[in-house]
Amino acid sequence: MATKALFNTVVNWFIRQRIDQIQNFMNHPIETQKGILFSQLFHAEDTEYGRKYGFNSISSYQDFKNKVPVVTYEEMEPYIEKARQGQKDVSWPGYIKHFAKSSGTTNAKSKFIPISAESLEYCHMKAGKDMVSIYANNHPENQLFNYKNLRLGGSSELYADFNTKFGDLSAILIDNLPFWVEVTTTPSKKVSLMGEWESKLRAITSEVKNEDVGSILGVPSWMMVLLQRVLKETDVQNISELWPNLEVFFHGGISFKPYREQYKQIIGKNINYYEIYNASEGFFGIQDRSNSDEMLLMLDYGIFYEFIPMDQFHFSNPKVVSLEDVEIGKNYAMVITTNGGLWRYLIGDTVIFTSTNPFRIKITGRTKHYINAFGEELMITNVESALSKACEETNASVSDFTGAPVFMKENEGGAHEWIFEFREKPDNLERFIDAFDNHLKSINSDYEAKRYNNMTLKRPIVHIAKPNLFYCWLESKGKLGGQNKVPRLSNDREYIDPLLELNK
Repeated sequence: MATKALFNTVVNWFIRQRIDQIQNFMNHPIETQKGILFSQLFHAEDTEYGRKYGFNSISSYQDFKNKVPVVTYEEMEPYIEKARQGQKDVSWPGYIKHFAKSSGTTNAKSKFIPISAESLEYCHMKAGKDMVSIYANNHPENQLFNYKNLRLGGSSELYADFNTKFGDLSAILIDNLPFWVEVTTTPSKKVSLMGEWESKLRAITSEVKNEDVGSILGVPSWMMVLLQRVLKETDVQNISELWPNLEVFFHGGISFKPYREQYKQIIGKNINYYEIYNASEGFFGIQDRSNSDEMLLMLDYGIFYEFIPMDQFHFSNPKVVSLEDVEIGKNYAMVITTNGGLWRYLIGDTVIFTSTNPFRIKITGRTKHYINAFGEELMITNVESALSKACEETNASVSDFTGAPVFMKENEGGAHEWIFEFREKPDNLERFIDAFDNHLKSINSDYEAKRYNNMTLKRPIVHIAKPNLFYCWLESKGKLGGQNKVPRLSNDREYIDPLLELNK
């Protein structure tokens, strides 16, 4: 125990040294970002992409905007594919050895996101240390390294293709973790790298139920599945009985709001919750204050940020701004330039700024995952807020959901159709629907206008999902675990129609 305590003290001292550097970019955000942009341009000027767009002649941010286009994955894919086949100096200097395979949501088409040595070390790995550094700085009494950290990644097998490796980002990270992280982490590397979800879940449960866990890390939906399995296989009433030293849950991937009450119940005591914002393309934000719903935008990870106001997103030539010109409370699509060789890449996420001194953000959704079939501009944050209030008023708890439009037919108005999988069903379903509808009206004036007298939008159509409907659907797609989830909102019926069919 004395050795553990000493290790905990030493590690905490080292990681808190990073706080001064974080404070520096908080104090000098624009200078930090400009330095990153021109460093990236200099490093990549002799690549195929750099020569095509004249990186060596770019001397200002305006030059950069004029010469380098904003691109989607599909437009970047030919360059990524060359790098995957072993070509060097395509969009980033040298060879790219790792590619994170990501479908984003549940789409069949996979993306291969380049993970250069620089993005692995100075973005993803650095962020993992920062996550703990920030927490340790806020909680100097922490005992994180006296106990195990429970990590829950996705399917973690790595596959060789050409002269490169690809797999989930979690697989790449686990394969490259330093020894000191491995000795403080559970489950073992062998179990973490298992591929098939059900077998992996059994193996993880078998290992972690005998450990003394002090922190957990993962996507809230899948971590909840694991914790329920652990409870089922142990003779305890809640998780804190099994792991009395559990003090923090680092979570990301989906909104935590629908799960907060469920975690309070299953854990059985108050712990800290810290949100992170990461993706295969990079690590972007970390909650830097306790009991906050904002994240600090991390500005020194080799990522240069730009933003497209969502009210201009569908224009043929939308306005794009750097960090210097963002406004608080405005919804933006995020554009990133990374040390993995992505240039002005439209990642597909939307954010709002809650502060510009320092720059803090909230995730508001996806550029493709919203409902705007009738001009209602319904974002996921609207839905989650209304759903939380409707659940509170009707003693309900929702574990998963999705929604899509019902389009107008002849003289009939349209509607929004929803599938809710309840952990606790509402006292009265009709009252739940009315509460959900009314809170959406109070939050979103465009929705309220379209609902006026049922002229454009009728009352929401709500279906109760069979138990484990969403789990079964993801299983049928081979999408269990990790970052996989059914999109909560869709502007078409791509996801809801198969779910409704399965729910019959």
